Amino acid sequence: MALLERTGEEVSRLRLAAELGVARARMEAVFPEEGDLLDAITAEWFAPKIAMMDEVMGTDLPPRRKMYEFFARRFALLRQNFQEDPATFRLYVEMGERYFEYAQSYIDLADHYLCELIVEAQADGHLAGMDVDDARSIINQMVIGYIQPYLIAMIGERLSEGKLAAIIDAIFDGLSAKDGGARGTGKLHAA
Repeated sequence: MALLERTGEEVSRLRLAAELGVARARMEAVFPEEGDLLDAITAEWFAPKIAMMDEVMGTDLPPRRKMYEFFARRFALLRQNFQEDPATFRLYVEMGERYFEYAQSYIDLADHYLCELIVEAQADGHLAGMDVDDARSIINQMVIGYIQPYLIAMIGERLSEGKLAAIIDAIFDGLSAKDGGARGTGKLHAA
């Protein structure tokens, strides 16, 4: 990752071996396939985010506060990463888009944790009548700007912890399976 950050380019096993001054055979022993190197880079990228999620999930905070911390801590880290080195941050974003399958299990873990938070919220009387998977999907859509690195790089200056707190409050104060009338009963009509 240091080489990737220094050069601003993706790194292959061959290039990494040359930069480290180790034999190609040694590099291939450590990373038998090119994908193994991508797995390692992805694991390093997600490690601090996983640690934050684990820490939040291990607390006894009330569900509303826990959900805020779940998103806010990762957002603060991503924003800091972007501010410290925008070019490298964008490189990681591009790699993430190109090699999404390597990140999928980490995203699934975050979704699993979010489902646990939803169940905790429902036990406290929030998100009434909602299916956990529907709630997860809707919540992810509501907070996407705070967890999607591409959006943080693009609109990050418009995002804040205060706005995220307002979104979390809206989730807890109003998100439910009840039809509040927005769906309507027919097709759109001119006003």
